[in-house]
Amino acid sequence: MAFCTHCGARLQDDARFCAACGQATGTAGTAAPAAAEPLAYTIQGDNLQVARVKLKPGQEIYAEAGKMLYKTSNVQWETRMSGDTLGAKLWGAVKRKFMGESLFMTYFRSLGEGEVGFAGSYPGRIQVFDLAAGQSILAQRDSFLFAQSTVQLNIALVKKLGAGFLGGEGFILEKLTGPGSVFIHGGGDFIEFQLGPGEQLQVDTGCIVAFDESVSYDIQIAGGIRTAIFGGEGLFLATLTGPGRAIVQSMTLEKMRRELAPAQSGGDERGPLGSLTGLLSSEDH
Repeated sequence: MAFCTHCGARLQDDARFCAACGQATGTAGTAAPAAAEPLAYTIQGDNLQVARVKLKPGQEIYAEAGKMLYKTSNVQWETRMSGDTLGAKLWGAVKRKFMGESLFMTYFRSLGEGEVGFAGSYPGRIQVFDLAAGQSILAQRDSFLFAQSTVQLNIALVKKLGAGFLGGEGFILEKLTGPGSVFIHGGGDFIEFQLGPGEQLQVDTGCIVAFDESVSYDIQIAGGIRTAIFGGEGLFLATLTGPGRAIVQSMTLEKMRRELAPAQSGGDERGPLGSLTGLLSSEDH
């Protein structure tokens, strides 16, 4: 089984071009390689982390606009819309807007041995996923930092109505498909779980960073009525069901806002009114 090294789509054995993105796959009968060239990187810092990427000649990555900290002079950069046709470019821009990302992506290609540095927009950590061809993860909106150009960034809709309204992540998630390395950013520190088949993890809404495509996402009411109303954690909990990997963040932008203005929001505790007013919001990430 072969996959396109440009977008990660599955290929027919004798395909010359990818049916999904139109890129050439090589000579007929020759399968495209099932993995992207490894990316050399280091992540430095604690809660203000920086990803330092060393690019080989001709190696390319793309990033969310405004996330670059520095680059060496031999690294060329270009801001553009992804897609081979005008329609594909416009549709890609619309999807990125729904995902909380910028309309344009910035592409970096090195002419020699070069380096580029990236960081998130608020205190937090950077998580790396090394995806095989066709492997996907789902991540919270606005978490994408950068990835190899072989990785496909797409939109994923929450399948269950209740999870979309009440889960804290909104209806829109980001779907990232390999092959290649993906870097995402979240708030505070990260806790990683490896869920077995049927194993459940209940998470404060908005605290989910990313999870494997094999993990199911839903919401549940937070215990009994008294606990839900007076427990200070909100009315609902997000529920992740294995099998697969799940990553949770210790801080969200909404929590940070509440702590910075405790007189207006009552600190970190959420009463019934605060929970209800946040039902339709997907900003809690």
